[in-house]
Parts: sequence; structure tokens; C-alpha cells
Amino acid sequence: MKKINLTLTDKYITKQLIETFLLGVVVFTSLMFASDQFLYLVKQISAYGIPFSTAIKTVILQLPYIIVFTIPMGILLATILTFNKLSTNSELTIMRACGISLMRLALPVLIISFSLAIFSFVVNEFIVPAANMKAKNLMMEALAQKNLPDGKSNFSFQELDENKQIKRLFYINNYEHKKLEGVTVLDLSKPDVIQVVQSKYGSTNPSYWGFDEGAIYTISSSGKVMNTAVFNNLKLYNNLNLSEMQKDHKARELNFFDLAKYIKTKAKEIEPQQVALLKVMLYEKIALPITSFLIVIIGIPLAISPPRAKVNRGLLFSIIVIFCYYIIRAVSSSLGEAQILEPFIAAWLPNFIVLALGTFLFYRKAYLV
Repeated sequence: MKKINLTLTDKYITKQLIETFLLGVVVFTSLMFASDQFLYLVKQISAYGIPFSTAIKTVILQLPYIIVFTIPMGILLATILTFNKLSTNSELTIMRACGISLMRLALPVLIISFSLAIFSFVVNEFIVPAANMKAKNLMMEALAQKNLPDGKSNFSFQELDENKQIKRLFYINNYEHKKLEGVTVLDLSKPDVIQVVQSKYGSTNPSYWGFDEGAIYTISSSGKVMNTAVFNNLKLYNNLNLSEMQKDHKARELNFFDLAKYIKTKAKEIEPQQVALLKVMLYEKIALPITSFLIVIIGIPLAISPPRAKVNRGLLFSIIVIFCYYIIRAVSSSLGEAQILEPFIAAWLPNFIVLALGTFLFYRKAYLV
């Protein structure tokens, strides 16, 4: 087997590629944080009363998941800008005239992109599930506490409904060590009647409020007491659908093999559409990291400008390819979830398209131009 030596050209291309790649990952990660994660942060604070510090921690824990998405964007941007610069400055033409083939020039890019694909898989397989599980636990703990000030006495607390209207008004005599004492609740969640709950003790849970040893009074809209009941235990459920939250994040909390096992054991218990979605996400755990390697195959030929071209098209091509890829990926995943496409095909279709188009363009640039 012929040994491949690292040449000065390889070092030159690698240096430019890594510098641009790191910049690209930082920029794309920042953009995703400034859009999706900022909106997520606002929602957690306003809708569920999550403390700001907890919301910030959960957003930061999403960073590994976001980086897995931005690595293909970063390496594509770096590849196109690096080779477009070589092409625009005629350096690529001189190198090829000296007998260096386009395949040989692309070798350091392919090695780096393959290494990034492995790195993305490792992060997605080991770090992302642990980070998402930690974020979920923080969220559940915050929801259980319902943002109540520990150690405080004689204070009120509002619980809002989905329309941001007051659903319940609480007066709490004392809250310490996650235990409520001397609780009065004005419940406005039911139409035409008002319920007043008085309880000696209580506790919080992500899904409901729990009360012990108390009484509940039902009052009509005219102010007449309609009913009085004494209870030992009472649960008042909130409007937060935790099962949906946990379902959406389940695939992110498991690695490839654990998710495959989960699908196999739970396939008969959950809806077929949800099974299809989980299978798509299962195959994407491999398909998405591989994108880092495949996408540079289409990036290299697109970066090579025609002779005497005066316009640098690298950034424009990067944006177009990234946009088209993630549009195709979103559509393909939706078709897989709707069971129109097989989950494996839905997860890998964008990569198949990139590989086919990239191979055609690369062959054309390398051997026909």
C-alpha cells in the first residue's frame, strides 16, 4: 500500500479549512441559539414559571445537540470558501497544472470531514443523551417546585391557563423544604362556579398540586355556597401536558442502541405514527453525523469558479446548499413520520441526494473540465 505523505499543499489547505470551519461553527451555533433557543427560553419562563437560572441551564445543555447540527454547516462553509479562494486566486489552476489532481487536493478535506463525522457520532451517541436527560431532570424539578420561594411565609402565587388568564390563586402560609402549610386556593378553572380549597398541608408535583386534611367549597357565580366537602387527600391537576414533553424528547435522551431497544419493546404500546417518528430519529443518529463527510463532496466542485470569474460565489453557494439540504431533510422526515416513506429512507434520503449529486459534480470537475 502506497504511503501518503503530508505535503506543504496539504498543510496550507488544512490550515485555511480549520480556521474557517471553527468560525462557521461558532456563527451557525450562535444563530441557532439566537433564534430557536431564545424563543424556547422565553416560553419556559412565561408559560411554565421556570426560574431564569434553570431556563439558562437547560438551554446551555442543548449546546451539544446544536453542535451536531452545525458541524455539517461549518465544514461545508469551510470547504467552499477554501476552494473558492484557491480557484479565484488561480492557485488551484497552478496546482493542477503541476500535476496535482483534484482528488489529491481534496484528500485533506475528506480526511478532516470523515474525522468530524466520527466526532459528531460520538457526541450524538454519548454526550447529547446525557445532556438532554440532565436538562429534563432540571425542568421536572423546576416544574415540581412551581417557582415557589423556599423558606418564605405569607405569600400569594398565581397559576395561569393556556390563554395566560388566572386559573388559580394561591395563598400560602409557609413553604419550606418543598412542603406547603396553611394553603388557601381560589380555583377559577371551572366555568360558572368558583371553588375555594383550604388545606393544612400540601406538596407540589410537575403535574398537579397535592393537598392533605382540608375542605373544598363550591360557590356559584351569584355567591351562593353550593357544596362543602371535607377531604384527606386532594389533587388539582394543571394544564401542563408532561407526557407530550417527555415523548418529544425521548429519542434525544437515548443513544442508538437504547433507542432501538425502546422502539422494539414499546412498539405495540404507542401509536404507529409515533413509532415511525422514533424510527426516523433512530436512523438519523447515524445519517446526520455522516452528512459532515458527504456534504464536502458536493462543496468542492461548487466552489471551483469558472475561468476569469470576478465574483466570489463561495458564501452564496454555502447558504444555498445548507438551506436546500435542511429543507429536504425536514420534508423527508415529515414523510417518514406520516408513514409515506420508510423510516430508513426518510432519514437517509437527503444523504443519498447529496452523495449522488456530489459524485456527479466532482467527477465532472475532476475529469471532464
